[in-house]
Amino acid sequence: MNILPALLVAALTPAPAPVAPEYVALGDSYAAGVGAHREDCGRTANAHPALYASAKGLELVFAACGGATTEEVEEQVERITPETSLVTLTVGGNDAGFTDVLTACVLRGDEACERRVAGAERFLREELPERLDELNARVRERTSAPVVVLGYPRLFAPRGGCSLSVDKRAALNRAADVLNEVVRARAEAAGFGFADVRDAFEGHGVCSDDPWINDLSLTISDSYHPNSDGHRLGYLPALTRAAP
Repeated sequence: MNILPALLVAALTPAPAPVAPEYVALGDSYAAGVGAHREDCGRTANAHPALYASAKGLELVFAACGGATTEEVEEQVERITPETSLVTLTVGGNDAGFTDVLTACVLRGDEACERRVAGAERFLREELPERLDELNARVRERTSAPVVVLGYPRLFAPRGGCSLSVDKRAALNRAADVLNEVVRARAEAAGFGFADVRDAFEGHGVCSDDPWINDLSLTISDSYHPNSDGHRLGYLPALTRAAP
């Protein structure tokens, strides 16, 4: 039997290209990139998951979607596969109704804003932990890969001229701190990493001289979301430090 032709064919056949490790990005608009030139579901190539995947040569499964709550992110979890090597997650703000809270603070007075913020903080402390625990358990059931949970920035510069009063800004920033501490605690309880972006965004909130977060915009859904600089200079370095 002449095996030479077969050997020649085998020698000339190019080896299959190596498969890039799979990275699954779950979450809400802050993960999708709403505010940084949005596409389907608010996803954008300027968002930190896309930037990270490109920098690390990963195959991105971009499941994050603007407006998602913990319940809706549970559906995104189905995108995790046995090939997944990294998962990131940002969620919690929509469960607390932060869009409605922000709307109340923009349209109404300081006292009304404070009441809405206080209500959101009660929800964050009393109800969100259980929702996060259920979601985190679903993620861990799907994969043993590393999981990094990313937090949220404080939205506003505390001082300087702004369309919102100092008291409103302080209340909203305080709520962001409560949200971050709840999300961090539940992530750590699940054995996940946590990337805190608050320090990175310090000095770059709405009404600062160099904002990385959009102010109230004609495209309402882009309002109070990180812009391209926020993802590139705020979220991306935090993720890079936290990811294994």
